[in-house]
Amino acid sequence: MGLQYDAMVAGGLAGVSVDIALFPLDTIKTRMQSPKGFVASGGFRGMYSGLLSAAAGSFPNAALFFCVYESSKPVFVEKFGQENASLAQMTAGAFGEAAACLVRVPTENVKQKLQAGLYKRTSTALKGIIETQGLSGFYTGYSITLLREIPFSMIQFPLWEGLKLKVGDFMDRPDKSVASWESAACGSCSGGIAAAVTTPLDVIKTRLMLGKDVNGKAYTGPVSTFRRIVAEEGASALLSGIQPRVMWISIGGFVFFGAYEKAKKMIAPLMTDGALTH
Repeated sequence: MGLQYDAMVAGGLAGVSVDIALFPLDTIKTRMQSPKGFVASGGFRGMYSGLLSAAAGSFPNAALFFCVYESSKPVFVEKFGQENASLAQMTAGAFGEAAACLVRVPTENVKQKLQAGLYKRTSTALKGIIETQGLSGFYTGYSITLLREIPFSMIQFPLWEGLKLKVGDFMDRPDKSVASWESAACGSCSGGIAAAVTTPLDVIKTRLMLGKDVNGKAYTGPVSTFRRIVAEEGASALLSGIQPRVMWISIGGFVFFGAYEKAKKMIAPLMTDGALTH
């Protein structure tokens, strides 16, 4: 399995671009999902709280995902057969997310605590997590994040790949290639659908990472948190923040996949004699 270094660099650049550009929408989503509610968590104040944490994790997170995804996808296509390409893409996406979450979860823990107003500065958040939970506190919510991200990718990436093929066919291109903006539009559609379907998992993940409800009672696990949300707030609370989440990921998908395809095309000529692809 040859490592796809062009995909790694392009993915990292795309990740930084979208996370910085659309950070305020992510902050709104987090505050809507907070047990304290949107206004008590900060409302529209400090919309860039946690940006440093997000930016620091964006490049390695997205780079690691695309390196694993693009490198493993041909292996799974060979294993499952071209007729099962969607299954290969789903499996590659799951492997990519499992790797990327090693970087994403610590970043999310710090970022969401800052967004929800639990800490004022990144340094204070880092110190607070270590003092109250130890180093393992940075991986609070790892299992539910995987449980959210793997289904998300298993929906998004086959849809993205499939839509690109449809666009290539529609445009009657022999190689079924797509322009960067066409890939961006496909990414926007697939991302919005995946975001809506996985919103309940995102709500549970947010509550676990924030740690406690408004009364100071700790959330203890995905299943327990799910039951408490439904019992105390009603099933509709599992869709808290769905509008900004879908909007953020749809717009983000356009920016992300457009930047990814453009960056890959720009980087490809630099890969002389395959020196950086194996």
